[in-house]
Amino acid sequence: MPLSAVALTPEHRAHSLQRMAHEVFEVLVIGGGVVGTGVALDAATRGLTVALVEQRDYASGTSSRSSKLIHGGLRYLEQYDFGLVREALRERALLLRTLCPHLVHPVQFLFPLRTRVVERAYVGAGVLLYDLLAGVTGAVPRHRHLSRRRALQIAPALKEDSLIGAIQYYDAQVDDARHTMMIARTAATYGAALATSARVTGLLRDGERVTGAQVRDLESGDDLEVRANHVINATGVWSDDVLDMLGGRNVFEVRPSKGIHIVIPRDRLRLETGLITKTEKSVLFVIPWGSHWLVGTTDTDWSYDRAHPAATSSDIEYVLDHLNEWVADPVTADDIEGVYAGLRPLVAEDPSAGTTSISREHSVVQPVDGLTIIAGGKYTTYRVMAKDAVDAAARALDQAVPESVTTDIRIVGAEGYPALRNGRSRLAARSGLHVAVIDHLLGRYGALIADVLALIAERPELAEPLPGADEYLGAEVVYAARAEAALHLEDVMARRTRISFEVPAGGLEAAETVAGLMAGELGWDDETRDRELELYRERVEAEQAAHREKSDADADAMRTQASEARAGAV
Repeated sequence: MPLSAVALTPEHRAHSLQRMAHEVFEVLVIGGGVVGTGVALDAATRGLTVALVEQRDYASGTSSRSSKLIHGGLRYLEQYDFGLVREALRERALLLRTLCPHLVHPVQFLFPLRTRVVERAYVGAGVLLYDLLAGVTGAVPRHRHLSRRRALQIAPALKEDSLIGAIQYYDAQVDDARHTMMIARTAATYGAALATSARVTGLLRDGERVTGAQVRDLESGDDLEVRANHVINATGVWSDDVLDMLGGRNVFEVRPSKGIHIVIPRDRLRLETGLITKTEKSVLFVIPWGSHWLVGTTDTDWSYDRAHPAATSSDIEYVLDHLNEWVADPVTADDIEGVYAGLRPLVAEDPSAGTTSISREHSVVQPVDGLTIIAGGKYTTYRVMAKDAVDAAARALDQAVPESVTTDIRIVGAEGYPALRNGRSRLAARSGLHVAVIDHLLGRYGALIADVLALIAERPELAEPLPGADEYLGAEVVYAARAEAALHLEDVMARRTRISFEVPAGGLEAAETVAGLMAGELGWDDETRDRELELYRERVEAEQAAHREKSDADADAMRTQASEARAGAV
């Protein structure tokens, strides 16, 4: 019988911090991105006692700002990273079929071709190899070649003279922030103690050995010492900060690479498929995302604030220019609903290498006894990265540790999802909601939809869409505060929902309603609610100001003017 999913309530956080202050854990994880939460789940399901601390929110860094793809990385074949592609495709199938079919879904792409013989043969061979590396359990349909006429039938937005044909293939996509939070919730279900708004301020040492971390609770301002037999650092672009706590040991260099995406309305481009094409620096994706398209990305060095990478007007123009090479009706800045930027934590063995030439494979190092650092990699292979990190830690622990079992551990909400989806019409009839709303909820909560529907049955007004963001219901906000560890307005606007980039002006129209619903759940007084609203407005205004600047330096100066929702985070 599957375990009952643990709710990440404020009380669960308080209890976890109390445990951290009094227990000695076998593993302490620093970082609440997809790799850190994956490490916590891997270790907990091996029977180890686990604590995890994150200075902001789950997925608040790289893990909420990706291209939202679960993919092998077609372009990595050109870099001869066959092992990485094969591994990623294996993980893609595992996620689609077993681990989280409620969160990961197939997505179709069209690769338009400009020349008749050489390009079709070259790209066709690459996509064929991609399918072969995926094996018979690739979990998505195989590729096929299309004529220009057929390609334009499914992609009429394209210029007729821009292509001579196309290749159609499939990958998968995920709401990255939601997936990461659900992994955290799964780890809690298997006994991990978890706390967001918990910043590591130093490492505990016994001679040269690391024995834990000094942690500050950014909500209360209290300090505590969390002791552990082994610490695993999974902080991505913040990895060097932990090395600085060791005196600046130089075991590798993490090179942040900025990638930006613009968001435009789905009806702005007449496409029945996503698009992918190469640019001189990166890859251009046009990715279906509900009633929107995500268009990106860039790949440039970033040397400024790592918490809030900023998209510049130059970045936005770059993406628009490359998109408009292909579409008949040019997309303009006026069509953009939102923009987001993220940092890839690339590990550079050669500091002079450009970020486009650095491999997406990961590195695991143990610079001193008691500490493992994992960095690099790509979102799709988070589970393998987590396994490798725990394997390394297990070898250093003075005890027998079972092998990883996460190939068989379903993410909460996965159990029973296929049957619920098949019966969605009955769910709609019983709840009084439209089938499209049930589909939306199933794709976000899976079998945990029962919790959200129970909220609506208890408070029917929560079935109402949020003002200005009608893809989301009031019940989802209440549930985020009640069971999904949302502590601040930004957590819901940017990560539990994706209103911050899906709705023009960051969804400020919805923010007041969201803040009111959160206030009722979290016990905010009027002053706290108003403060949360003002902090979110500052964030939106700072991001919009950054998008008008041409240089990274100027955009960073604009973005960092906004105050932090969590005072003391770095």
